[in-house]
Amino acid sequence: MNIDSGQKIYFASDNHLGAPNRKASAKRERHFVDWLDTIKDDAAAIFLLGDLFDFWFEYKTVVPKGFTRTLGKLAELSDRGIPIYFFVGNHDLWMNSYFNEELNIPVYTEPQEFEFNGKQFLIGHGDGLGPGDRGYKFMKKIFTNRICKWLFRWLHPDIGVRIAQYFSVKSKLISGDHDVEFNGAENEWLYQYAKDKLKEKDFNYFVFGHRHLPLEIPLNDHSQYINLGDWVSYYTYAEFDGELLTLKNWKPKSHSI
Repeated sequence: MNIDSGQKIYFASDNHLGAPNRKASAKRERHFVDWLDTIKDDAAAIFLLGDLFDFWFEYKTVVPKGFTRTLGKLAELSDRGIPIYFFVGNHDLWMNSYFNEELNIPVYTEPQEFEFNGKQFLIGHGDGLGPGDRGYKFMKKIFTNRICKWLFRWLHPDIGVRIAQYFSVKSKLISGDHDVEFNGAENEWLYQYAKDKLKEKDFNYFVFGHRHLPLEIPLNDHSQYINLGDWVSYYTYAEFDGELLTLKNWKPKSHSI
């Protein structure tokens, strides 16, 4: 994809809509929708890098209640012809065909390579990549197992969603202290993953979410690892203007919820 002068590609992740409760989530959702509305006139594409929802599970004929403003705004932008790409995160692993069929938004479960204006990007949510985190990698295999998903579908949605939401909100990915501490680049698993990928191919930008901490870390003189932060504490996003990718902070408008 080549973008024209004045156009931009936007990246955001980790909204965790639905957590920690409906009232707090509603306020954050309004901020996110405001941001989407602000960027729609110059957006060449929008990338959502996972954990848009704190929990999402698609039954064959049922999806979780709520998120109407976000889904409506995404439908509007998609209908305007703005390409939107969604990467599942560890909180919305069970995304299937709903986004593709209803919103015309393709859904990816693994990192993907893109080229924008001659710049090479590797883009994904980031969960389970790099060394370490063996406990989560094991749990992810269970959560994505076809048999386990089939068994969960036999629970009535009122029961299954309630149970899953309870454990999802308890997750340390929302409130864990490790998510707000930076202990040096060498201790960042996604930084290590990016360094290893550079041995296979040159990339200008590695763009991930999951970490909840906004990060811009150089890998060499022409490659950089970007972590998008979140829309829980930081309201950060990345913007590519055709030459440079930079992290920015959204200043939410006040809303009376």
